Amino acid sequence: MALPPPKLAISAVDNEVGLARRLWIKFRRESSLAMYTPFVVCLAAGNLKVETFRHYIAQDFHFLKAFAQAYELAEECADDDDAKPAISDLRNAVLEELKMHDSVVQEWGEDLAKEVSVNTATRKYTDFLLATASGKVEGVKAPGKLATPFERTKVAAYTLGAMTPCMRLYAFLGKEFQAFLDSNKDGHPFRKWIDNYSSEAFQASAVQNEELLDKLSVSLTGEELDIIEKLYHQAMKLEIEFFLAQPLNQPTVVPLTKEHNPEEEQLIIFSDFDLTCTVVDSSAILAEIAIVTAPKSDQNQPETQIARMSSADLRNTWGVLSRQFTEEYEQCIESILPGEKVKFNYEQLHNALEQLSDFEKRANDRVIESEVLKGLNLEDIKKAGERLQLQEGCTGFFQNVIKNEKLNANVHVLSYCWCGDLIRAAFSSGGLSELNVHANEFTFEGSISTGEIVKKVESPIDKIQAFKNILSNSSTDRNKLTVYIGDSVGDLLCLLEADIGIVIGSSSSLRRVGTQFGVSFVPLFPGLVKKQKEFVKGSSSSNWKGSNGILYTASSWAEIHAFILGC
Repeated sequence: MALPPPKLAISAVDNEVGLARRLWIKFRRESSLAMYTPFVVCLAAGNLKVETFRHYIAQDFHFLKAFAQAYELAEECADDDDAKPAISDLRNAVLEELKMHDSVVQEWGEDLAKEVSVNTATRKYTDFLLATASGKVEGVKAPGKLATPFERTKVAAYTLGAMTPCMRLYAFLGKEFQAFLDSNKDGHPFRKWIDNYSSEAFQASAVQNEELLDKLSVSLTGEELDIIEKLYHQAMKLEIEFFLAQPLNQPTVVPLTKEHNPEEEQLIIFSDFDLTCTVVDSSAILAEIAIVTAPKSDQNQPETQIARMSSADLRNTWGVLSRQFTEEYEQCIESILPGEKVKFNYEQLHNALEQLSDFEKRANDRVIESEVLKGLNLEDIKKAGERLQLQEGCTGFFQNVIKNEKLNANVHVLSYCWCGDLIRAAFSSGGLSELNVHANEFTFEGSISTGEIVKKVESPIDKIQAFKNILSNSSTDRNKLTVYIGDSVGDLLCLLEADIGIVIGSSSSLRRVGTQFGVSFVPLFPGLVKKQKEFVKGSSSSNWKGSNGILYTASSWAEIHAFILGC
């Protein structure tokens, strides 16, 4: 691995953003889990069985009635001339939504007025909602005993905290589904449902909910805001349970492991490390260790220790190496790109990346010759690895893969990182010592690095060779299903060789190189919706093997978790 172009981590959410928006962002994992449920994917694909949709509408009818009742209770508690009519408007919107549900089902000869049993998930959700609206929240008096207007307003805020995530989730799904209306040549059977939740009116209602929650929570204490956060999170989890509870008697592409039989098929998951799993590139971590632990220029070094350059000289040398790498990396990328976009050809791309591989190895040689990696203590490296910040959801994903004995999956990390000990320490802090790490290694005299690197994975060509070696050495009596997760040009060949290649992050060079060589980058959710249509038709193209230059893009590990493992 050579010094990469610097990348900035995503900054924290601006504190000036309203409470509702902050909570939606904080619980984006739950929104991904909801969107990737089999019910939602089939609904988006338009091949959800009609009886399942009818069942869902009937259950949602009960939920919406509770929603309207909760708004009514919130309106009674609100002590604000603006809040009361705003809540009343939202309640009226729900009543209109009930009419839409009624008309949708009546088109199929159903009548929601007849007795329909409420399932456990629906009951759990409506009980939670009405209990919250009735003030049955820990530490809150019942509405009849609320002595002050402020206490009543708190209950209204809590109620909106439990209702807002549902509105935002449906508005989000409506907009996501809207794109599938035009792509469905035969007409989407659930167009009316999608039109309703993607409509400007419903989107406005979702925003109105959020603005009202923001307004009602302005004067709340930190402890009271924590209660709203818990209610918001609980509502999101109950919505996921609601979707999962819909009876689904049809094959689905999600989660990927649903139909996995470890006796017949071996699941092998590969992942890059730097900026795929981490927030900061590992070379920056190793540079920081070297600079911080290096002697000052006026310090005498004991003769028994490995001689090191001073911290000032180290900082300057790292700066020179980094700038040189960045400049030459960009030049190399420019040199390997075809003049015009070409049709996808794996061999042509492979040949081009051989040139990048030569550059990567020369850059590594410069790092070794500079002796900037000389004198690092193994314990310092391990401590830094244990403190290394991983991408949100990354550790949880691998933990769930490893602990699921039914999957019996193998996980391999392929990395340019100069020091495999850093990677192992980063994952061991999350209890993931079972991961197979394939990376370069420092050489040590005792516990002190010599500055030399045992070169194992330096380039795109090394990575793809390691990928193929792992497959050839794995069990041969079962079919293999391979998933590769990566973020850079160095991962491109492995991403394309895997049955499913998932690009995470926003590397412009990866997309630039891939696009020029005919690689298609497809957002994961729309890609799964398309697969779901093919899957039900029984077409051979529904098979994951042989992507023919198609890679899927994910915005977070939450999406990857939802697709592969489900809820």
